[in-house]
Amino acid sequence: MDHREAIDRARQLAQLDRRVIIGITGPPGCGKSTLAAAVASALGPKVAVVPMDGFHLANAELERLGLASRKGAPETFDVAGYISLLRRIREAKHDTVYAPAFNRAIEEPIAGAIAIDAEAQLIVTEGNYLLLGDQPWPVIAQLVDETWYCDVDAEIRRARLTARHEQFGRTAADASSWVASVDEPNAQLIAATRFKANYFVDETQLTD
Repeated sequence: MDHREAIDRARQLAQLDRRVIIGITGPPGCGKSTLAAAVASALGPKVAVVPMDGFHLANAELERLGLASRKGAPETFDVAGYISLLRRIREAKHDTVYAPAFNRAIEEPIAGAIAIDAEAQLIVTEGNYLLLGDQPWPVIAQLVDETWYCDVDAEIRRARLTARHEQFGRTAADASSWVASVDEPNAQLIAATRFKANYFVDETQLTD
């Protein structure tokens, strides 16, 4: 699918007589958050966006675990918490469910920052590892109705990531180093899950 076709598909799903959860995945910098935001903008209050990034472990906890240098890798997320939230979203009928967000300016998750109202018929959740095969990650695929994988040229994706890291305070050298040593190994891990997706979305012309 291209970007327009993805929004049309989301519009169709939002018209069903039940709550639907779309999972958007792909490597860092591929355009996941941009696509999720575009769906929300096009469909309005019917849609709630829930980023997996809200389940980053706090920086203090990453330091305690010795994982600060690997922030963004699968083991640096509270995956059990994320799965529990998806279950609540799936089961909620009349209540507002609150989800955490991730604040890039301070590089920390913020609890209760996203309200998912009962009227939201389409939930768009996006994150790197929605199709990962190691336990307990496969549970996620059981809780979403379909998964979209964002495709983008690798050079474009790396350039986006480097620019993002610089925007949020890293030097050019540190940004390039982080992309090579942290983001790229994660991207390769995610790319190996591509075949499990239901749809593929070309995000080459967009930013994440």
